[in-house]
Amino acid sequence: MRNNVLIIIKKELARFFGDRRLMLSAVLLPGIMIYVMYTFMGDALSGMLNTDESYKYTISVVNMPESFSAMAGNLNADFTVIGADEIEARKIAVSEKKEDLLVLFPENFDALVAAYDTKSGEKAPQVSLYYNTTRTESTTIVNTMTEMLDAYESSLANKFDINAGGENYNLATEKDTSGFMFSSMLPMLLMIFLFTGCMAIAPESIAGEKERGTIATMLITPVKRSELVMGKIIALAIVALLSGASSTVGTLLSLPKMTGAIDGASAAFYSPADYIMLAAVILSTVLLFVSIISIISAFAKTIKEAQTSVAPLMIVVVLIGITGLFTGKSQSGAAYYLIPVYNSVQSMVGIFSFEASMPYIIITVAVNLILSTVCGFVLTKMFNSEKIMFNK
Repeated sequence: MRNNVLIIIKKELARFFGDRRLMLSAVLLPGIMIYVMYTFMGDALSGMLNTDESYKYTISVVNMPESFSAMAGNLNADFTVIGADEIEARKIAVSEKKEDLLVLFPENFDALVAAYDTKSGEKAPQVSLYYNTTRTESTTIVNTMTEMLDAYESSLANKFDINAGGENYNLATEKDTSGFMFSSMLPMLLMIFLFTGCMAIAPESIAGEKERGTIATMLITPVKRSELVMGKIIALAIVALLSGASSTVGTLLSLPKMTGAIDGASAAFYSPADYIMLAAVILSTVLLFVSIISIISAFAKTIKEAQTSVAPLMIVVVLIGITGLFTGKSQSGAAYYLIPVYNSVQSMVGIFSFEASMPYIIITVAVNLILSTVCGFVLTKMFNSEKIMFNK
């Protein structure tokens, strides 16, 4: 039996690696595309959300007080003092992205502030900032100006300070930062990459054999149907793992661009035991995905029909993968790890957040392997059915 299974595995792998286009599209291309796409998106988002340090802001000010002149002296900006009759024209200029900011102070602002009594119940002097959120420079300068004016307001009645010392008040360690970042993003991405890798190759191996008519030749050989199924599933799992690994590497390489190069985030904090647990979860998950997709593909007459039938499952996997973004930490309770796919996501969250529980990992792997075995048994029965395999 072992020899027959190995023969089937070698045949499937030889067919796959012998097809350069299939190998390129299923293994190499996903990682390259993800790296290029995520890197480009990171650069684009950085350009949209950040303003060039050399940029000079254009700001119009009505009734500019001396206190504001002193505060804004360090800003890289061109200030234009205007009269009340020009306010509407400057508002239009801001809305048309010709200017970045319009600041309206009441007349005698400094005197009004000095005379204002917080206990009087009267309305405090109002400063109005007009800006345009669709212009990055306008958003940046209005945030800077708001912080500056808030600081000035606080300084007028400074009863206490918040984090005024020079020490680091953020008590999150670099390990915490790494765990938070990776546990938030990677479980979802890994599940998507693994499923798409399986989806790219399993229909071709099962439905493709039926479409080409070569399945009949395989079925009349003395190889048992169970050995044929086992060989195909193992070979498909190997290729799917390579596809998932390629996508994962592409993601890890481009992650600093997507996250803005978060300080302290590093994969160096994960131990060999973490990687072993992750490998066990990934392997069992891939076997489950391949088994399920193979069953669906066995019902299909063509590769296209199989891919169309599998597509709704992709949506389910994505939705389950997204749950890792909201939990923040892995679920506690063995019942959660009895749920297929969801158990893999939660196990990955636990591993990446340094909160992995070995019993939960064992339950996840066991459930996935048991379900894969059941799917293999079902697929064997399907291979024994001429009605299904020959679409009679």
